[in-house]
Amino acid sequence: MKNSWKDSIYLQREELARMLSEPLGQLAERCAPAWGNREALDSVLAEHFSSIPHCSFLYCVGPDGVQVCNNVGENGILPGYLGRDRSQRPYMKEAVPVWGFLLSDAYIGLNQHRPSLTALQVVRCDGQTLGYLGADFDLRNLPVTSTLYDEPGYWRQVKGDPAIRGTVFQQSRVESRMDGNIEQALSILEELLTQCGVFQCQIHFSSSQATIWTVNDPFRYRILDHEALNDPDICLIYPTCAYPAEAHIPQHAIGRILKTMQALRLTDPTIYLRMASINIFNGMVSVTFSCDGSHYMPHVEFLMKDTAFWFGS
Repeated sequence: MKNSWKDSIYLQREELARMLSEPLGQLAERCAPAWGNREALDSVLAEHFSSIPHCSFLYCVGPDGVQVCNNVGENGILPGYLGRDRSQRPYMKEAVPVWGFLLSDAYIGLNQHRPSLTALQVVRCDGQTLGYLGADFDLRNLPVTSTLYDEPGYWRQVKGDPAIRGTVFQQSRVESRMDGNIEQALSILEELLTQCGVFQCQIHFSSSQATIWTVNDPFRYRILDHEALNDPDICLIYPTCAYPAEAHIPQHAIGRILKTMQALRLTDPTIYLRMASINIFNGMVSVTFSCDGSHYMPHVEFLMKDTAFWFGS
């Protein structure tokens, strides 16, 4: 099975914890004899700062979350942090596991307002908890060890603006310029998708435009307005391109998908299609209706549903 974004986060955190727990445990042991002596703690952290990979700042706090030494960074001791109350910070509100090491959830830092996380290591002496060694990390500096997740291939439904949903039966579709020319517009889009290297297309039926991305220039989008979608000559400026072999939507299915979208746009005057998208590599189709509800689904599943499914018999 493909990893979800939550699976990827778990694997990334697992690897970071493995990387950090041992050096922080060793440094906590060095902090114990110096506990209660601010200058000695500062010196220990400064001397061993480089032993904690990718760290931004080190410090120590008491069990109450109040800092008992200064911050230490890559440039040495940073005065002015003694007595800082960290008890209300997100990482201090998480329960430290019994083994004494916590890798916090990510949070937005107070100073630079960037995603960060903190590792806490319990400092003990003769079985008694003295406090915690804290290590702050900027997510920008941490290595990414897990593979990038894939979008799930199952049907997902997302509800939109409640204000729109609440008034849906008080509205009726107003014919757009694309509606009056919908067969020709969708034929042009079919040509671009199947013959001209367009791999993603967002169709805005109500505003009579489409946004497209091409395999030859994937980082820039292009907007086709009503005039372009009414002129087959637009296909002249997009060179013929072989349909990608790695596409998850087969070439022959594109026309059927667009025809189904046409039916969803025109069949019902109240519940009608406002926007739709196709991504041939994801193999997914999305549809957003007048009630502002959106559906993301595999193209095969989309083609299995007729208008009776969407609007009732």
